[in-house]
Amino acid sequence: MYGKAFAPEYQGALTTLSVNSSLDEVLAAGTEQLRAAERAGRHAEAARSGLAVAEALRRLGRVTDADRAWKASYRAARLAEDTAGMAWALWSGGTLARQRGVFALARRLLGLAAELGERGGDVVVRGYSLAGLAETGRIQGDYEAVGHLHEQLLAEARRRGEARHTVWALSGIAQMHRNTGSYDTAFAMFEEAAGIAAGADDRRGHAWALRGLADLLSVRDGDTERALALLSEAETTCREMNLSSALAYNHKMRGNVLYRAGRYPEARDVYEQALAEFRAMSEPRGEALARLGLAKSLARLGRDRAETAAELDDLARVLERTGLRHAREMVARAQEEFGVRTEAVR
Repeated sequence: MYGKAFAPEYQGALTTLSVNSSLDEVLAAGTEQLRAAERAGRHAEAARSGLAVAEALRRLGRVTDADRAWKASYRAARLAEDTAGMAWALWSGGTLARQRGVFALARRLLGLAAELGERGGDVVVRGYSLAGLAETGRIQGDYEAVGHLHEQLLAEARRRGEARHTVWALSGIAQMHRNTGSYDTAFAMFEEAAGIAAGADDRRGHAWALRGLADLLSVRDGDTERALALLSEAETTCREMNLSSALAYNHKMRGNVLYRAGRYPEARDVYEQALAEFRAMSEPRGEALARLGLAKSLARLGRDRAETAAELDDLARVLERTGLRHAREMVARAQEEFGVRTEAVR
């Protein structure tokens, strides 16, 4: 049985904030409490308020400001000799590094966060940090290395009845099943994640699970209209909560659904929108995926073959350099699809 979802990253004076609070609300409340704590010289409270500020900025795509905020939170926690507070700040920094595509740094910061969480007796930040490590490996396509960790974290979340973490783990495992062709298993897990999220009033988790279901309705069933309807439902949540990254990924998925349906002009327009959104928040993985979708759409609409080849070659090099294995494989399939694969990127 799962209780109502909560946001453990909203701490100190901010525990009254909901997991569904808009990011603008979180940023405003966090900044107010942070300034008050700094004026009063309360370092522990400054660290906790600063964490919420860092997370709001990260999720809004303001990566430079988020980078400054998590580091300030860490310094405040260190001054307060608050080991768990230091762990939470490192978790935020590691999550930001993953969002920016700096995966080696993400692993280092998240690993340190897990160690400090255990040392400080905070099982929640330890679990979130291990989850971050698992997600980093999953995003890079290293399923064999992180599959067991995902399963372990899912079991722990179920045992503690933590709805939000259960939804995260289910969605992550489902995505791996989807990417390896086990569509039915993936669909069942996304469906369970959506149900738990809805029951626990976790709107962010629900929106991500709906995106996964929409993808599978499109790729497995060819049900374009149901897929688009689910994406529209998820988009409403993203806009109401100002979830910039989730909204951009929602638009990228809408492009995928339209592309599979042969609606190439619509797909092109949505991919262009998603690409602009990812670039505005400096999110390289999303940018690469939107570029790939746009290149494929333009090729279908008659773009010069040499231009398509050049675009896909450049994408292949970018993804090879950043270590995004699954996305790199997607580019290779696109190169085969359009007959433009060259020896240089084989």
